[in-house]
Amino acid sequence: MTYTDKFQLVGSLLRPADLLTYKNEIEHREDIQYPFYDQLPGYQETEAKSIEDIVAKQKEHELSIITDGEHGRSMWHLDFIWGFAGVKRFIADQGYIFEDLDGGHFETRKDIGIEIFAPLSGKNHHYLTLYKKTKALAGDTPVKITVWGAAHAFTELAVFKGLYGENQVYATKEALKEGLLNAYKEFLDEYQQIGGEIVQFDDCLWELFAEDNKKSFFAQGNDGLEALADEFIAINNEIIDYAHQLGLKVWTHNCRGNYQSRHAAGGSYQAIAEKFLRDQHYDRFFLEWDDERAGDIEALAVLKDKANVEIVLGLLSSKTAHLDDEKRVFELLTKASNIIPKERLYLSHQCGFASCDCGNELSSEQQWAKIEQGKRIANQFFHNDN
Repeated sequence: MTYTDKFQLVGSLLRPADLLTYKNEIEHREDIQYPFYDQLPGYQETEAKSIEDIVAKQKEHELSIITDGEHGRSMWHLDFIWGFAGVKRFIADQGYIFEDLDGGHFETRKDIGIEIFAPLSGKNHHYLTLYKKTKALAGDTPVKITVWGAAHAFTELAVFKGLYGENQVYATKEALKEGLLNAYKEFLDEYQQIGGEIVQFDDCLWELFAEDNKKSFFAQGNDGLEALADEFIAINNEIIDYAHQLGLKVWTHNCRGNYQSRHAAGGSYQAIAEKFLRDQHYDRFFLEWDDERAGDIEALAVLKDKANVEIVLGLLSSKTAHLDDEKRVFELLTKASNIIPKERLYLSHQCGFASCDCGNELSSEQQWAKIEQGKRIANQFFHNDN
């Protein structure tokens, strides 16, 4: 296989069975707290071996940017908040609601409860310990770290869970916002100090602002939606701009949900492009166009004049066991390259293969076959004349 940096991994990769034994126990216990090592003998060693193996596997497949496969976390987002000082996790009455494969309701794991019991701090975060180990294993290959997007985290804590007010650590929503953003900045300071270069903020809430999403804020009749969208973008930009001041490359991945091959929402990029694509300050956008829910790829036009912005097109699916329709992928790559210069485009799957530790419904062998297909398509499209 010819090496190409034009194929990119979003981040997560399937976990091995021995690691999942520990992950399954974590899911059902609220008496233990992140990173869980003290309460689960053998877990730390198993996790370390799993990360070592997955980094070696990525190098074997000549991937141009390495991650830890997110093997050091249970869920793509909550582990980051669990790692803040001042946070306690617990098992909630209900998990997140996704759409099942037959169109019905599907409920995720329930250990998604969050309690803030002290002022938040991002110092000495366990993610940085894992990053240092991953970077050492990667050698000369660049390493990125994937982190929960700040605006999504704030929306979850303040809007969905209401973790401020009387008898709370933060009396007001503004105080909670300030505390959360300060914790993010503390984390970024230390990430840069240990040699971090690339931070990718992952985010699943953009489509809640899309009028053509049946599960959007519009459908729920929320007032002040424009102001909420502006606040969302301002939060992200404050963190992006801070990371840029530190000299970091700042990327984002947008998703409509990815849990055991299920999704959570629809909504097209056309409906949100003016704000969420044009107005956010990211250097690189990982976007998903694996099916019709994302709408027409013409939405990329809002990024046409942002010459320093790169776009990773998630035209492949991490949710299916079979290889993707290459004719469709080439057609969309060609259409995209007529909007955005080819040198600013990349190819990926729409999301990682295991946003949560349970992973999508395919085998490890199928996962790597899909990755090899993506590399081959990218090499053919970007490095050969069309």
